Amino acid sequence: MEYLRRQIEQNIIENLIPNRPVVLLGARRTGKTELVKHIISQIPEKKLVLTGDDLAAHDLLEPQTLENYKLNFAGIKLLVIDEAQKIPNIGNKLKLLADNLDGLKILVTGSAAFDMSNQTGEPLTGRKKTFYLYPFSQSEYFENENILETKSRLNMRLVFGNYPELIHLPSKQQKTAYLHELSNSYLLKDILEFDGIRNADKIRNLLRLIAFQIGKEVSLSELASNLEIHKDTVARYLDLLSKTYVIFKVEGLSRNLRKEITKMSRWYFYDNGIRNVVINNLNDFELRNDKGELWENYLISERLKFQTYNGLYSSNYFWRTYDQQEIDWIEERDGKLFAYEIKLSDKKKTKIPSAWAQAYPDSEFQVVTPANYLAWIAPR
Repeated sequence: MEYLRRQIEQNIIENLIPNRPVVLLGARRTGKTELVKHIISQIPEKKLVLTGDDLAAHDLLEPQTLENYKLNFAGIKLLVIDEAQKIPNIGNKLKLLADNLDGLKILVTGSAAFDMSNQTGEPLTGRKKTFYLYPFSQSEYFENENILETKSRLNMRLVFGNYPELIHLPSKQQKTAYLHELSNSYLLKDILEFDGIRNADKIRNLLRLIAFQIGKEVSLSELASNLEIHKDTVARYLDLLSKTYVIFKVEGLSRNLRKEITKMSRWYFYDNGIRNVVINNLNDFELRNDKGELWENYLISERLKFQTYNGLYSSNYFWRTYDQQEIDWIEERDGKLFAYEIKLSDKKKTKIPSAWAQAYPDSEFQVVTPANYLAWIAPR
C-alpha cells in the first residue's frame, strides 16, 4: 500500500529533540499511527515503541520513579508512545522522563484531545511541542497527483471527504461502507468513553442539526429546544465534539458596527465525508441540493489545514450584519483583516459589502471560486 507523505512529517522530525516531548493529536483514523511508523523508520537511533492499548506498556511505566525509568529506558534514544492518553497519569510520567533522562527524545500520539490536553497540559507546560493531524489536505494530494487529477476528483472529495483509507477504496460502495463504519465505530468513541457521557443518540442528533446549518448562525437555545435537553448540555457536547476534531466553531467579528452579529457562532465539520454520513446522504455532488454548503465547508476546512500546517497564525471569523450583509470568512493576521467570500459559481461578479468597506477600509477582500480555490487552500 502506497504511503502518502504527510505535510507535517519533516517538521515533526526536526522538532524531535532531547528532553522536549512532541505530542501529535488528531481524530481517530486520520493516519497518526502510519505517520509515526514512517517517521521512526527514518531515525537510526535505538528506539522503543509502546502503545497505550498494551497493558505491558502501562506496567513498564509503573512505578513512576526515576530509578525504574533509568533501568527500563537505558540506552533508548527515542521513546514513542501511541495512544498515550490511555496510560494513567501520562503527563507526569512524560515530565519525569523528559526532565531526567538526558538525550531522550519522546514522541506521543493521542486521539482524544480533551484527555491528552488535560493530562499533558500542566505537567508539560513549556516543555512540549504539539502538532495536529487532519484528514488528507490538498497539498498532500499534490505529492501524487497533477492538476487534472485534482480537478477530476474534486466532486468526489466534496461528498466523501479526505480520510486516508478512502484513497485505497476504488468504488463508491466501498467508500460509503467505510464512512458508515467510521461513523458508527470511531466518530463518537472518545466522547462516549469520557466519564458521564452516555447519550449517543442526543450527540448524533446534535451533529445532524449542525450539519444542516453549515454557513448559518447556530442558536444554542434552538438546538436545546429541538433536542429537549438543557442549553448548557448542548454547549458541553459541542465543546467535546470540537476537542475530538469532529466540528469546529467560527465566531462573528465585531469591531466598529453596533449592527454586527456576534452572539451566535457558525459550525463546520473538519471533514465533508463525516458531515454527509451524519445526515446519511452520500449522493453524487451533481445530484445534491446542498452544493453550496458542501463547497463552503470543504474550502474552510482545507483553509484551516493550510493555516495549521504552514504556521499561518490567524484569528478566524465570519461577518454578518442584521441587515443581511455578510462575508463567509475573515482572517486577522498581524493586525490586518483579510476578507474572503466563498462562491461555487464565478459567473456572477461579487462586490464587497458596502458596510464592510466603510467599516474596514484597510482590509483586503477576495472572492474564492472553483477558478482560484487551489491558490487559497494549497498554493504551490
